[in-house]
Amino acid sequence: MKRTALSALSRRTAQPPISWLMQMAFSRPKLISLAAGFTDNPSLPVRATRRLLNQLLASPTTGQPALQYGATAGDPELRQLTAAHLARQDNVQSAAATHSPDRLILTHGSQQLLYMVTEALCDEGDIVLVEDPTYFVYLGITQSRGLRCRGVRIESDGVDLAHLEQVLESLKKRGELRRVKMLYLVSYFQNPTSVTTSFAKKKAALALLRKYERAAGHPIYLLEDAAYRELRFAGEDIPSALAVRGAADRVIYTSTFSKPFATGVRVGYGVLPEPVLTAVTRIKGNHDFGTANLLQRLLARALATGEYDRHLVALRRRYGLKARVMAEAIREHFPSDIEWAMPEGGLYIWTRLPKSAHSGVESKLFKTGLANDVVYVPGALCYCDDAARRKPDRELRLSFGAASEANLRAGIARLGQALAKTL
Repeated sequence: MKRTALSALSRRTAQPPISWLMQMAFSRPKLISLAAGFTDNPSLPVRATRRLLNQLLASPTTGQPALQYGATAGDPELRQLTAAHLARQDNVQSAAATHSPDRLILTHGSQQLLYMVTEALCDEGDIVLVEDPTYFVYLGITQSRGLRCRGVRIESDGVDLAHLEQVLESLKKRGELRRVKMLYLVSYFQNPTSVTTSFAKKKAALALLRKYERAAGHPIYLLEDAAYRELRFAGEDIPSALAVRGAADRVIYTSTFSKPFATGVRVGYGVLPEPVLTAVTRIKGNHDFGTANLLQRLLARALATGEYDRHLVALRRRYGLKARVMAEAIREHFPSDIEWAMPEGGLYIWTRLPKSAHSGVESKLFKTGLANDVVYVPGALCYCDDAARRKPDRELRLSFGAASEANLRAGIARLGQALAKTL
């Protein structure tokens, strides 16, 4: 056996599926990717960003601070604006303690916050409860850190509370509840299913975690990932778990400016309780001692001038159109026995094949799709390794975010042909 100086974490860390899915989209120009969750290229705010940067750099008074280092926790003005923005979304007073900028940290995308929170809370062998299915990039974080995941079924309005209690009870009986550190929910237009968790379920899930943390001997946190919250194009917004009375000391809320403004502007944020906030801030100091200051100043100006909100109106309209285009193509080209639902926001349509079918990387469907120059995310990638159930292998995540309307129609037509050949 060849010896190596690499750490156990390095040796554990597998290539994230998102990496090869994205690389495939770049390396094959004729390939229509319905896989990687890229955002819509034509809608990126080039003119608005140029205008904001010109304003920002027009004077040394504003330009020099933007080009200098900033604070580890983030730019004070952007933290203030972000806290007020979140308070408006949750329909609470901007001065509310739960939505204070003092509890908010700015990060290099919400992905960095997910990693740092996991690093702050979890030791090797600890347990994270995740939705079944869940955001598969987060599963890569848990895998690299040597964590165990337990899947909790989701319903049309979010996490299955009866199954959540069943999982917690089974861990308690086996003496493993002390290893449970958090429940991870992608609560708005979930990646991959596009399900949104109701406020009632957030409240009930928090109550269940409190009930079982007595036996755990430590807090069990709810990590609410709201990355897609602002991409709603139908229906009404739902308050975050921060709005549950008395629950803010157990809620870790994370979101991002990348998807609603521009994915190249890698700025995310989190609202954290103590002692998690202090731990994450110290870890971030070791990571980078501060997110890119120029990007933070750009976003602060976008929020303060209303450019951010104006862009969001157009972006929601755009994604609503693209979702309808994909849905119409699915109705036309997919077999009628394939299950799917029209989303109210986000970037994805989740489809389920008949019971005898398979959609995994080694399946005939995936390979036939590639031969037809179309690729999707196999649903099996979105399920954690959980000995309590077999990993499903008949689902597909389809993204309408990046492809043009013409490519959405063509990609679904190609995938429909592949389905006709393989089902």
